[in-house]
Amino acid sequence: MTHPLRTAEQGSTEQVPGRWIALGVLVLAVLLVAVDATVLGLATPYLSEDLQPSGTQLLWIGDAYSFVIAGLLISMGSLGDRIGRKRLLLIGATAFGLVSVLNAYAQTPEMMIVARALLGVAGATLMPSTLALIRNLFHDPRERSLAIGIWSAAASAGMAVGPIVGGVLLEHFWWGSVFLINLPVMALLVIVGVKMLPESRNPSPGPWDMPSVFLSLIGMVGVVYGVKEAAAEGFAWLTLAAGVLGAAALYGFVRRQRTLPVPLVDVRLFRNRGFSGAVLANVLTILGLSGLLFFLSQYLQLVQDRRPIEAGIAELPAAAGAVVAGLVAGAAARRFSVRAVVSSGLAVIGLSLAALTTITQTTGYPLIGTTLLLVGFGAGLSFTITSDIILTAVPKEQAGAASAVSETAYELGTALGIALLGSVVTNIYQDFTGPAGTPEAAHESLAGAVVAAVHMPAEAAAALLQAARESFVDGVALAAGVGAVLLLLASAVAWFLLRGQKLTNEPVQH
Repeated sequence: MTHPLRTAEQGSTEQVPGRWIALGVLVLAVLLVAVDATVLGLATPYLSEDLQPSGTQLLWIGDAYSFVIAGLLISMGSLGDRIGRKRLLLIGATAFGLVSVLNAYAQTPEMMIVARALLGVAGATLMPSTLALIRNLFHDPRERSLAIGIWSAAASAGMAVGPIVGGVLLEHFWWGSVFLINLPVMALLVIVGVKMLPESRNPSPGPWDMPSVFLSLIGMVGVVYGVKEAAAEGFAWLTLAAGVLGAAALYGFVRRQRTLPVPLVDVRLFRNRGFSGAVLANVLTILGLSGLLFFLSQYLQLVQDRRPIEAGIAELPAAAGAVVAGLVAGAAARRFSVRAVVSSGLAVIGLSLAALTTITQTTGYPLIGTTLLLVGFGAGLSFTITSDIILTAVPKEQAGAASAVSETAYELGTALGIALLGSVVTNIYQDFTGPAGTPEAAHESLAGAVVAAVHMPAEAAAALLQAARESFVDGVALAAGVGAVLLLLASAVAWFLLRGQKLTNEPVQH
């Protein structure tokens, strides 16, 4: 598609007409993918009642989506460079809508697992395509930084918005509605995207190397599965085997990329201190945000007895903070420095988590809300700038592959945040001493204790809930402390790795 061009008075920056409307379409896509990662959590009890999955099947229903997305991001980003990012985005959006219907009307647990995995395939086409298209829509570096800020705010805010969307829908409709909400959004994306998005691709892409695709998929799924299972169940042989297989596949992937004339992703970029620092900061930023939202969601509902929709609304400050930070991050990085903004963002998350080490069962909302606001703000600062660095570190022909690196860091950070901080909470929680007759299920999770209490005499139920909640809150306080140490260390490391790193001030030329 050809767009008329306007030349700026200074330099030769070309502006794409309708780029801000096009950005709105791209933000819709990334918001929906992020929301879909968390919206299912609230629907799980209703889905379980209808489909009656086993415990293992329920885990796969929850995880299949994120596993497949994490495994295919790099491959799909590279595919977009080859066949066209707009084409891949529109194909993916159409598939996302159609597969959402399959999710909504799944009749068996097996069908649901397959549907969630297919939704992950479609989601993996959307995320890197949106960020890569921003690189080609916004040629002015300051506009591009603002656009990436808006994009990253949607990616971060989607995590917090998911439970609210789910809560509203589940109060009025059946569980399948959390998937059908995707249809009108994807239809709008396709209709507007066909007209407003310019096509872009690598003019000399080279072949799409299938062995690399499989190594990437096996590697990421193996590592993410291993981390999550180790956190939930400990180091069983199967978990260890999955992690080792994943690590071996990723090693093979890296070795293969170094020998290909045109690799799926140029792994030599990681030799660059600034690029590696940006990717690491990306992972740890999302680790802090996802870990916090994971255990605070349970705390608000199961300790403080808030309804799901009330808990979702209580987490909105995280989204608000991310949005505000996304809008100012680029200007701040140019006014001060990249390392100052990224390190400050990570430090804000770390200090906010440190404040949560004082949490009790009766902690008031002002502390919780302020913590969420500051964590969202810190995440928005760091994630926006690191995404900009990663995206502009490569020639624009490889924007899809670079975007996929940023998105893979996002998915890995989500998995590690829930696994690492969640395992700290779980390990502390499981050691509580309940009254006589406390079932084993009550020690597996706080939700299990709440369910068990319903079937116990009133006095024993009250004692069980008190002991379980107290132990859970102790776990949250320790997890917040672990997260704080990690993020403050990350802040110091980012200050070193990002020394001398600048946001590009060079316009992208056509």
